[in-house]
Amino acid sequence: MGNATSGTVVIVGGAIVGSSIAYFLRELGFTGRILVIERDPSYRTSSTALSAASIRTQFGCPVNVRMSLFGADFLRGIKQRFGPDADVGFVERGYLILGTVADVAARRTGASLQTAEGAEIAMLGPDEIRRRFPWLRADDIELATFGLRHEGWFDAWSLLQLVRNAARARDVAYVEATASGVILRNGRVAGVRLDSSEAIAADWCVNAAGPLSAAFVRDLGIPLPVAPRKRTVFAIKAPLDGHDVPMLFDVSGAWIRPEGDGFICGIAPPAADDADAFGDFEPDYDLLEEHLWPALAHRVPALEQLRVQRAWAGHYEMNTLDHNGIVGPHDEIPNLLFATGFSGHGVMHAPATGRGVAEQILRGRYETIDLTPLGYGRIRAGTPLPETVIY
Repeated sequence: MGNATSGTVVIVGGAIVGSSIAYFLRELGFTGRILVIERDPSYRTSSTALSAASIRTQFGCPVNVRMSLFGADFLRGIKQRFGPDADVGFVERGYLILGTVADVAARRTGASLQTAEGAEIAMLGPDEIRRRFPWLRADDIELATFGLRHEGWFDAWSLLQLVRNAARARDVAYVEATASGVILRNGRVAGVRLDSSEAIAADWCVNAAGPLSAAFVRDLGIPLPVAPRKRTVFAIKAPLDGHDVPMLFDVSGAWIRPEGDGFICGIAPPAADDADAFGDFEPDYDLLEEHLWPALAHRVPALEQLRVQRAWAGHYEMNTLDHNGIVGPHDEIPNLLFATGFSGHGVMHAPATGRGVAEQILRGRYETIDLTPLGYGRIRAGTPLPETVIY
């Protein structure tokens, strides 16, 4: 399948994951035709555009740590890669993940794994937490892990525009259309079918359709456990100086970080309320009143007085098997590749995914990061690779 520099690659999905694949294909020397099929070039409901756009190395799976380190390097080198005016507002201020007594053993094991992979994680006891973050209530906290480097947040929209424009400048064609299925011939992808009944010939097809990626391959009988799950983000003001506030993850599942002169925050809905959310982009204000605000006010007393400025909802492309990305070639259809199911960490892992999928198409193997653990084989076998650090 690899060692190819020409032919036609059709990428279904033109947000940050699909655009990163197109970008790296050209970066690594693919000279053939690249078509990116994107149903909504405004990206109004795209997971990329609606993302909280953060990056962390604190994961339970080594492959995710490596992908985040690659992503952090990509963000730090944005001007060298895209020019002196390129800016994605990368704030490298770390994730502060809190833990109770019950979390200590797992958190220490996780920090050791992450450090072994090259992350820089500090473990803070209660006294150190109070000293460094005096605005935080820590009387029920036994340990916090804190990313000293490679973690923070950035502007996902700016990143998308930079990568997309760079791809287009290298003759990547973006086609406004809805891809409805894959055309197979002799056990290989021969093309992609559009809703208009038009067919586009393809030597490779990459499914980067995000929350809609399962529907794209359903007619092939390929089970893909990826579904859209709604996540609401609230922009707030509060009497708290955000200058030294990191990305905070509370034991309740609530998270908050600075944004502009205020903050953004959120919490996952209770599992019983976390249904598939096709077409539902209405912010869930009940979530704020019933779950998020009480949790934040307990952890940060200043947030008892928060004021909501606006809210929006986007979709996680949730891999319901194990909360991990599905990346790389199908195990029986070698020129059908996946780049989906990231379960909330797609934006931060888009650069590593783009590089890896491009390597598979061009060279038939991974060279920069071995993404084999995220392959489709585990989906077919029903053998999860569980990501334990999820929010």
